Amino acid sequence: VKALAENKQDDALNKAIENASALQISSQDDFVTLFVREYRKLAPEANLSGLFATQRLKDKVTQRSTDSDIEKVLREEINAAVTNSYNVLRTRIDRFGVVQPNIQQLKDRMGRIMVELPGIKEPERVRKLLQGSANLEFWETYHARDILPYMQMTDTRLRTLLAGVDEEDAERTAENNAEVSPSSPDNPSMSAADSLAAALSGEKNANTKNTASAAQYKKEYPFTSIFAFNTGGQGPVVGYANYKDTAQVNKYFALREITGEFPRELRLKWGVSAVDPQGQTFELYAIKAREKNGKAPLEGDVISDANDGYDQYSKPCVNMSMNNDGARRWALLTKQNIGNSVAIVLDGYVYSAPNVNSEITGGRSEISGHFTAEEAKDLANVLKAGKMPAPARIVQEDIVGPSLGQASINAGIFSFIVALIALMLFMCSI
Repeated sequence: VKALAENKQDDALNKAIENASALQISSQDDFVTLFVREYRKLAPEANLSGLFATQRLKDKVTQRSTDSDIEKVLREEINAAVTNSYNVLRTRIDRFGVVQPNIQQLKDRMGRIMVELPGIKEPERVRKLLQGSANLEFWETYHARDILPYMQMTDTRLRTLLAGVDEEDAERTAENNAEVSPSSPDNPSMSAADSLAAALSGEKNANTKNTASAAQYKKEYPFTSIFAFNTGGQGPVVGYANYKDTAQVNKYFALREITGEFPRELRLKWGVSAVDPQGQTFELYAIKAREKNGKAPLEGDVISDANDGYDQYSKPCVNMSMNNDGARRWALLTKQNIGNSVAIVLDGYVYSAPNVNSEITGGRSEISGHFTAEEAKDLANVLKAGKMPAPARIVQEDIVGPSLGQASINAGIFSFIVALIALMLFMCSI
């Protein structure tokens, strides 16, 4: 539904989708019915045509279309998307090599697909295979040195925000702090500034066990205490964070007070794999969204073939071939970015960002990263099968292992023994 509305930033739209998703778990109504009902509650004066009279639906929806007409179009589009997802899932599973899989569209539950896969030994691998949308994008990037001056002001702006909250809430929170968090040398009461920081991280009373110096440092440097800048300024990586802090960093960058001075074309995306041996540190990339519609200049629909292989360092990778249109656009993109990096992004995460040394013709490209051979094979299969119109989500899962078969055998043997003993007792009593 978001895609059909071309991702409009409409509060009522987003809230209606959220409510409908929650209600769908227990409701017998389909998603479209729930969405329309919720949207009418939230925006009773608005018409659906204002959301869905888009370029994508220009042949089906106009500003004069009624809500009932649009509801019908939405249902048709979603049914088509589910059918497409079903076909993509079947293709992925067939290439995965499962013997006699059972895949069915549940006609009585719109948008539900049942998948039964016998003999699976790696459930987590199958989950990734089923849930990936395979949304492949090729993005231009910034040099870190061009973005760091904006980001280095983040601590200053956060301190200003925290100080403002401290002044506004001092009187209102003093009494609550006294009641809820009594002051003591070992457990000082949480200030309003600390409360805002905890709210932004989604954790109340966080870091209560930190030393006084560490707590003071985090208060003075709320951003750089969890984020390390790429001080070299080379390449598109602007910095690094521990995986536990990535959500916190995202919340900071969601604040307009922080990003208001950032370049309008800047998009920040995390790398898909950790860069340290401990598997805890992730890179943050500076992506350049130059197109007016905010889309990538090149997407995965131009991929005609994909195969797993090994790169020049004998590490697993995925080799891709593009159709004629993709080859032409890829050559233009690489020609315009000689000396810069082009980020290869899959489902919102950066897999690699190779530096472009020369124009690349012929439509050949490669995704490299911290892959295992199996992961490279799965990724190639996903790309070859095509992307789904929306990510699949596993809403219910049951794993039946070989222990169930053994339990049945044991129960059968026990029943046979009991029956035999009963028969012998009966024969002896005659």
